[in-house]
Amino acid sequence: MNFNETIIFLKGFLHSPKNVGSVIPSSRFLAKKMTDQVPWLEVKAVAELGSGTAAITRFILNQAYDTTKVLLFEMDETMRTNLQAAYPNFSCYPNATHLVASMKQEGIQQLDCIFSGLPFFNFEPELRNHLINQIHKALKPGGLFIAFQYSLQMKKKLSKHFIIEKIEFEPLNLPPAFVYVCRKKETI
Repeated sequence: MNFNETIIFLKGFLHSPKNVGSVIPSSRFLAKKMTDQVPWLEVKAVAELGSGTAAITRFILNQAYDTTKVLLFEMDETMRTNLQAAYPNFSCYPNATHLVASMKQEGIQQLDCIFSGLPFFNFEPELRNHLINQIHKALKPGGLFIAFQYSLQMKKKLSKHFIIEKIEFEPLNLPPAFVYVCRKKETI
């Protein structure tokens, strides 16, 4: 993480704290913990929700194959512009609430894995429910949803739609975070 990324992230937080959720980008330790959960040999299509300044995106780039389709979602226009410039082979969209429609636009039927840095608990219940439904609909049967949160408040909500395989704590992040590793349930 460089100084410019930190400033861009801080500006994004100050402009929209409910959507950004933290004053600094995720640590490389958190990004590695998230991307290490994935069987990359089997991944054909992946999405990252709340890509920010690419803390997790960098690790996706290093792990994914050249043939893997990657969709990035970032609401902040400055961050999204930077992502498009830095990752021209990845598709970039402004709004994760249109996840399924964006996939169709790219000719993707299902995703193998979805990473999320979205601060779900900051969102209104209606938005939170819509996002979780989009994520569930987008994933292939048994697909992975890997999200970090700063508390365990989403555990009950996520367990309705996903099998929570594990929750790992990452202390080397500011603030420290929980990594939820979830697998899509076949029926809700």
